[in-house]
Amino acid sequence: MIVLGFLSYNDGYLKIPNKELMIEFEKALRDKSFGYVSEIIENSRTMLKATVNKDTETVEKILHDIHNSEIPILQYNDENSLSCVITLAYLSARDTYRVEREEKTGKGYADFTFHPRRKNDTAFIVELKKDEAAEVAINQIREKEYIQKFKAENEGKEVLAVAICYDSKKKEHYCKIEEI
Repeated sequence: MIVLGFLSYNDGYLKIPNKELMIEFEKALRDKSFGYVSEIIENSRTMLKATVNKDTETVEKILHDIHNSEIPILQYNDENSLSCVITLAYLSARDTYRVEREEKTGKGYADFTFHPRRKNDTAFIVELKKDEAAEVAINQIREKEYIQKFKAENEGKEVLAVAICYDSKKKEHYCKIEEI
């Protein structure tokens, strides 16, 4: 495909240089006949919209579905396992956000940071907790001043604190989203 000019590879990225082929590829990804891949992509778009719209119910449902379909229950026992679910849940966010894992910011390291590439998109910080209340994660974002890096990039704009928690006894995800 590269030799024929349908794909290019540069700086670690695979690209489709032909606009018409890119449009057809995007159509295929949206097409239900493309299978499970189209479902993952659509769920990740829904996840991003739900987060920005502070729709915690939808966020919790998507996390629950990904957890049940992708992660073996016996291995889902720490924040690292939860971060794998988050990575899959926000897969499409990489199109419009610079997503950082364990980014140094403020007085510590935020689990995930989402820096918008477009001016009108909402920046957000995700903190993960296992067997703790969502308020603990929100308080950590505030107390450790994770917003510091976002102040210059998003002057005068909304930044969201997103707490995503997993209760290992109830096998449930919980989400809380606040503007900071």
